Amino acid sequence: MKKFVASSVAALMTSVALAASAQTLTIGFADPLSSLDPQLNNHAGDRSASLHFWNLLTENLHNELQPSLATSWKAIDDHTWEFTLRDDVKWQDGEPFTAEDLVFSYERAKNVPGSVATFAGYLRTIESVSAADAHTLVVKTNVPNPDLPLDLASVHVVSKHIGEKSTTEDYNSGVAVVGTGAYKLVSYTPGDRILMERSDTYWGEPEPWEKVNYRYINNAAARTAALLAGDVDVIDKVSVSDLDRLKKAPNVNVFPYDGLRVMLLQPSFNPAPNPFITDNNGKVLEENPLLDQRVRKALSIAINREAIVSRMLQGAATVANQWMPKDTFGFNEKIEDIPYDVNEAKALLAEAGFPEGFKLTLHVPNDRYPQGPEVAQAVAQFWTRAGVQTNIEVVPWAVYSSQARKNEYAVTMLAWGNGTGEARYALVNVFATTNPSEGLGSSNWGRYSNAQVDAALEQATTEFDSEKRRQILSDSATVVMDDAAVFPLFHYQNIWAAKKGLKVGPWTSDRTIAQMVKPE
Repeated sequence: MKKFVASSVAALMTSVALAASAQTLTIGFADPLSSLDPQLNNHAGDRSASLHFWNLLTENLHNELQPSLATSWKAIDDHTWEFTLRDDVKWQDGEPFTAEDLVFSYERAKNVPGSVATFAGYLRTIESVSAADAHTLVVKTNVPNPDLPLDLASVHVVSKHIGEKSTTEDYNSGVAVVGTGAYKLVSYTPGDRILMERSDTYWGEPEPWEKVNYRYINNAAARTAALLAGDVDVIDKVSVSDLDRLKKAPNVNVFPYDGLRVMLLQPSFNPAPNPFITDNNGKVLEENPLLDQRVRKALSIAINREAIVSRMLQGAATVANQWMPKDTFGFNEKIEDIPYDVNEAKALLAEAGFPEGFKLTLHVPNDRYPQGPEVAQAVAQFWTRAGVQTNIEVVPWAVYSSQARKNEYAVTMLAWGNGTGEARYALVNVFATTNPSEGLGSSNWGRYSNAQVDAALEQATTEFDSEKRRQILSDSATVVMDDAAVFPLFHYQNIWAAKKGLKVGPWTSDRTIAQMVKPE
């Protein structure tokens, strides 16, 4: 098999050459990549990288659905959508883009071998996809789905002529990375960087950067140091501990924006004994106490969210009482803030049969979420004060994600991006009863299941009246929060920093891509 991965020496030499170019942009990014296969895993880092090389049928920018590979779309009837495609798009090998590429892409994305975070949830309502002609796509759904164009704004489009003979390894080696996007792949060194160059055949507005050096720097302090030293031009996920320093730096601008990403803690609903839940003497409990709503509520109200946001995050976040932030589609204004009440937490634990509490372990990745381990330590202290002695285990994301999706932990941490800007996205992936064949519950690590929530998702999916759909989603938030299905903590601000002379403009979600960065 051909290799397209730069050696460390070659990458260093190329990096030095790129740095000498005034039209080279170097980005230090935080989210790890699992693959260059744009349809393998619905992970933040993977999706950011993919946006350089691949396009989408439609795009959700600033919470507004906009054309991309499709110029327009319309509902023919309740079960049929027609998309008119651009006729000026070519793949980077010169082959024309046609509707057949979309037919292939959506079939492939449903079941990519090795996926641990599938894109199938976006495609679950599709009955069939066909090409009426080279530039007309017809999608038939198994239920009425008014949000189908929005769903398809999250699935990258790959070519049929290359994709049908390629595996994920071919994408990772670079052989299959032939997209329609603004940039072409030069080389990929896993765990280090992606080097890319501007595509002169790109159908959209030309990018200002001839070359992009996309560097993975998972440590926040290291990203800040690299920016201040001039080794990179832009960094993302700025640590709150570095904010003041960066704001005072004469050669740096900081760009904070309110984000959609919410920090959630997910309790396990597995009824079997869990080695991470024991009595105070360390004996594994025969029954999982987290199945009791009173215990879950106790853990939730034992957390001082205001203290976490003000002291640890220095105001670079907002306290969350549900998974959607204010002024978004599906946010429920009637849900009250979650109180901080240690005494009530202790009373609920006693009522549930745990007057002396118990022990549990909270797991958190060490290389994924800004301030994640520090927040986990604070939560552990709050829970311990309420009587639940809590230990923290910090593990690499590769290990964490594998174990979490198997529901092997007692409580997991999830920073959920709410990438479509509306509440249904989390219902599909985080709260729906897990059903891999239907693309449901891919990030429902605790295996939460509630018939009311499943029914709300079904109703919201098929309701064409936007205000009725908004109400259904809003009501579902009440059900989830009354059940204490998750413990929402806060909504992040998205914070980038860049050297003087550059401006960073956000996309709807917290993606970090070269297209966001422009010269002032």
